Amino acid sequence: MTATSTTRAPEGVRKDLPADLSASIAVFLIAMPLSLGIALATGAPLQAGLVAAAVGGIVAGRLGGAPLQVSGPAAGLTVVTAELIQRYGWRTTCAITMLAGVCQLGLAALRTARSALMVSPAIVHGMLAGIGVTIALAQLHIVLGGTPQSSAVANVLGLPAQLADLHPVALGVSALTLVVLLGWPRLPGRAGRALRKLPAPLAAVATATAFAALAGLSLPRVDLPSWRSHALPEMPDGPVLGLVAAVLTITLVGSVESLLSAVATDKLIASERSTDNRPPRADLDRELRGQGAANIVSGALGGLPITGVAVRSVANVKSGAASRKSSMMHGFWVLLAAFLLVPLLDLIPLATLAALVMAVGVQMVSITHLRSVTRHREALVYGSTIVAVVLGGVLEGVAVGIAVAVALALHRLARTRITVEQLDSGVHRVCARGQLTFLAVPRLSRVLNQIPQDAHAVVELDGSFMDHAAYETIQDWQQSHLAHGGTLEVTGRSGQAARINGANPTAAGRAGSPDGPDGADEADGAGRAGAGHGADRGHDARHAEGGHPADRSRRGQHRGTHQCCRPWTPWQNHCDHRATSTRTATATAATMAAEAATAGGNGGAEDDGRDVSPTPRRRGAGQLASGISAFQRDTAPHMRDELARLAREGQRPSQLFITCADSRLVTSMITASGPGDLFTVRNVGNLVPLPGAESTDDSVAAAIEYAVDVLKVDSITVCGHSGCGAMQALLSSAPGAAMTPLRRWLRHGLPSLERMGSRHHAWARISGRLPADAVEQLCLTNVVQQLEHLRAHESVARRLAEGTLELHGMYFHVGEAQAYLLSEGEDFFDCRVFDTVGLHA
Repeated sequence: MTATSTTRAPEGVRKDLPADLSASIAVFLIAMPLSLGIALATGAPLQAGLVAAAVGGIVAGRLGGAPLQVSGPAAGLTVVTAELIQRYGWRTTCAITMLAGVCQLGLAALRTARSALMVSPAIVHGMLAGIGVTIALAQLHIVLGGTPQSSAVANVLGLPAQLADLHPVALGVSALTLVVLLGWPRLPGRAGRALRKLPAPLAAVATATAFAALAGLSLPRVDLPSWRSHALPEMPDGPVLGLVAAVLTITLVGSVESLLSAVATDKLIASERSTDNRPPRADLDRELRGQGAANIVSGALGGLPITGVAVRSVANVKSGAASRKSSMMHGFWVLLAAFLLVPLLDLIPLATLAALVMAVGVQMVSITHLRSVTRHREALVYGSTIVAVVLGGVLEGVAVGIAVAVALALHRLARTRITVEQLDSGVHRVCARGQLTFLAVPRLSRVLNQIPQDAHAVVELDGSFMDHAAYETIQDWQQSHLAHGGTLEVTGRSGQAARINGANPTAAGRAGSPDGPDGADEADGAGRAGAGHGADRGHDARHAEGGHPADRSRRGQHRGTHQCCRPWTPWQNHCDHRATSTRTATATAATMAAEAATAGGNGGAEDDGRDVSPTPRRRGAGQLASGISAFQRDTAPHMRDELARLAREGQRPSQLFITCADSRLVTSMITASGPGDLFTVRNVGNLVPLPGAESTDDSVAAAIEYAVDVLKVDSITVCGHSGCGAMQALLSSAPGAAMTPLRRWLRHGLPSLERMGSRHHAWARISGRLPADAVEQLCLTNVVQQLEHLRAHESVARRLAEGTLELHGMYFHVGEAQAYLLSEGEDFFDCRVFDTVGLHA
């Protein structure tokens, strides 16, 4: 094995060398003008941009965790660096850069790279857009032949005077630069295809420089002083808090931009190259470590702060780079040019570099990002971050963005819309949309009291949460309304039955009293019919035992003592399943005592010393018969008409739902679906065998074919769940164990296990947090992998190509009772994200 590795390594190096060499030259040609332009925009010595480009290529390229990422001075730190230079001077800024590098090393040691990415995309994009606006405003003055002011506001206020005092030569050279920069990628024909191999930034700078030199134009040009006078860092001198804030700002912005660039580079590689032609996926902690080391070296040598640069990284990938050597060689070419090409560099007009950097700043305000945040209703966070960055600075802008994001989240949580209307039939309908908290109680009470006492009312609770104050308000009004001869219905979203205080308001309304003789059965019928349809949506189980004792005793007569699982308690496996616990025994004893009081007067209320023990659990056929009996008594009367219609018309499900056989997953409950809505396939591990796979199971393929080609479903969902036993078995399976039917079936889950361990596939996670453990990671990854298996089925592939079928991934966390949907594509963290569904989706 050792001999084989030794002989193959040089062959691999020799094979990759031509590709890395050509890519390094392409990146070098882009890096040179951009590095000089960014140094000019910050007010730093122009050599500082070249130092940062060389160090970023060599040090970060060698030590970083993203093989094809190219690092150097970036536009994202331009505004921050310019402020630091104005406040502390250049040499102190170099020392701040070194300290920021030390902080990045510390963050890498703590393995916080992934956590550093857990920032709202709206804030990140708003920060970059604000930086871009600030850069563009500053460089616009140089393009017009003037000098930028100290702040974005001053640059805006100074524009009228600058426009009144135009410098035609500088403006003409800048305009030529922008025309070539924007038009170069659009050159037509075969000649244009050949010319486009030269990077547009280099072509623009070269064209404008040649024009200015040949025309003999007189305008400010690059002036690289001797390296002997190059400034090196000095000990920081200034307020400690200000210096700390400066270091943290460089650390924050540089780290986030580098990590985002690394993730974007990985995504580009995955989209453009086959699996066998990809380098390893980025190790973000190592990348952060490499960035820290590069910033320490760059600051020590008098260079600008360094981050990963998306533009150069994209050029590196598209130029065919195969390893980190391309980035390192690009740094070496920059180093050579800094010493050997000084006469040529001194010919570049400053207006040309300013136009180039201004274009970069404008491009940082991405229309794609704006559409994304608008679609997710975060435009306010995005806009406020931009404004705060432009007016106050990067750190202040990020702080404002976070504050607005938190305020917006709280507003959405507390926002409630309560309306009342009288229908033509005389029914008064109250609609409460949003979360019902104590903040909404005054409005809720005022609206409910507008309803006449003897009227029939329908209360629609369209939300996912109700606190104690709102619950008691509705409960008190309900009892008062019924006591005065009124009737009412309480429904959830789309008119589905909900319950307040455990009683079915519909039944209570019909009976004219909450204590009607059929109240318990009716309540259970509505609850069972509405299971999965938002029943009990209005309040959590903590308040399910409220109400009058007589109500509770009557409800407990045929069911358990706990409200949340009453539709299923014939199975004796819900809420009171801990039959040996003191709490359950006490609750059961209390229920039996209440039943005795109801049946035999007050004699049953006395303690006669009998040992009251929980009712033994019914098993087997008896348990099944009990459940069937409850269905026939409570649910069937409500469902008979609908099921009769379905029997006449046949099934027309809109979706194929593939999920695990786990008994804790009740598909109709978690999807709020009813009879005829879902064509469901359940198996161990929600697996979809690949067509033609060894030991394949044709039952799954047959169900897919029938659903897609015969039933013409519109979408297919693969639903995984937390704590999946199949995934645990995959993780703990020992090689060489005897093949059993279960082990043979689980072989269809091996691709998911391989995907989770591969660095060439997108990572799967839940929005807002990391996976709790390896089992949850595999459960999430398995959903993504089984969707890939679905695409391999001929009928699915055909419908997808026609655009008549959609595939969805879903994950249900059993312990949290929370469902997550797999979002479209990958996010900018290079992750497949399972996100929560909005309340009004």
